[in-house]
Amino acid sequence: FAALVGGGGAPHASIAMGKNDLNTAEHILGNCFFLQILISIILTVILLFGNRTFLLAFGASENTISYAVDYMHIYAIGTLFVQLTLGMNAFITAQGFTTTSMVSVLIGAICNITLDPIFIFGFHMGVKGAALATVIAQGVSTCFVIHYLIKPTSQLKLRLKNIRFERKLLLPCILLGTSPALMQLTENMVAISFNTS
Repeated sequence: FAALVGGGGAPHASIAMGKNDLNTAEHILGNCFFLQILISIILTVILLFGNRTFLLAFGASENTISYAVDYMHIYAIGTLFVQLTLGMNAFITAQGFTTTSMVSVLIGAICNITLDPIFIFGFHMGVKGAALATVIAQGVSTCFVIHYLIKPTSQLKLRLKNIRFERKLLLPCILLGTSPALMQLTENMVAISFNTS
């Protein structure tokens, strides 16, 4: 879903920037940010209420389902962070700041690796600790991405007035994002097939 929004929105924002139409590019960014939040809320609800069913379908067994459910209950809360980090990171890359885009991912990875042993072993939280560490790490990455998009050095700025739903701007983004989203979906389906077999 992040590929659907960011993978379609970021190229459209780049095209607008190429035409020196920064206003339209920033409107695209704001609209995609809004859509990413909306999708995240829907996904969070689905994951919280259907997680056991999904986990069993995706390869969890009766021996592991209790651990998987414990993990998913906490991890689902971080859906917003995952979606915003991945989706909005594309807009940083679209401006040509690939190093910054990479740093946002590295910050989350390093934070996760550092927090995992603290929560799992230090606080004796087990699999719940692993999930909490992941959510916090993703939250840190999200803060980094949003901070970058609102600071003066960013060519594209995330402005409060642009965070809304404009069909004429979002529809082309979604259509363009369908291809990378389908690619991700098919890769996931292969992984699910291996897990379930």
